[in-house]
Amino acid sequence: MENKSITLISGTRKGIGKALAQHYLKQGHRVIGCSRRAADWSHPNYCHYEGDIADESFVKTLLFELRKKHHRLDYLINNAGIASMNHCLLTPTRLVERMMQTNFLGTFLLCREAAKLMAKHQFGRIVNFTTVAVPLHLEGEAVYAATKAAVMSLSQVLAKELGGYGITVNAVGPTPVKTDLIRAVPEEKIDKLLNQQAIKRFGKLSDISNVIDFFLKKESAFITGQTIFLGGVV
Repeated sequence: MENKSITLISGTRKGIGKALAQHYLKQGHRVIGCSRRAADWSHPNYCHYEGDIADESFVKTLLFELRKKHHRLDYLINNAGIASMNHCLLTPTRLVERMMQTNFLGTFLLCREAAKLMAKHQFGRIVNFTTVAVPLHLEGEAVYAATKAAVMSLSQVLAKELGGYGITVNAVGPTPVKTDLIRAVPEEKIDKLLNQQAIKRFGKLSDISNVIDFFLKKESAFITGQTIFLGGVV
């Protein structure tokens, strides 16, 4: 069996997911990534799957292929997500369904299928993505915050359900990072959010990878069910 860590990351076509994939490739991991569209980048130790994480058949096929090729999964990083700022009175049902499908259902499906493989080897690290919009109760992000609050709650319950299999489940809650996800958000709204942080700046990709590195460490085997929000948000 190969010695490289096997790491599955969702949403790796661009943005934070792409940066995380490249971060762990530099650390010598074998990275499996996925997104709705094909990736425009490649690496000898990177394999990309094109599909929707809210599609149960796609997720099952992805994990089946991963199991067949690598026989195990060490780390799962559930980065994929979508956001939209809308007042609740102006939020269409189709947008609610889309965010819930991707942000919550997709995360759940990947956790469930990945845990089945991790449990066989009595080891695994799962890191899910929530957001500072949850503790800050941001106006205009009712649905997005609700889906990410669900992810945080899911992480806490899964930590208990999977702890006996040697699997830890934690979450990271980034502050705004300059990616496509926030490009359409008005500048005054971003400034208002940043001013609610103890450290009033945009997050960096290295801020996020630092927290994930901590959760993945061998020495972090006793840390589970935790959420770390960035920027001094409590």
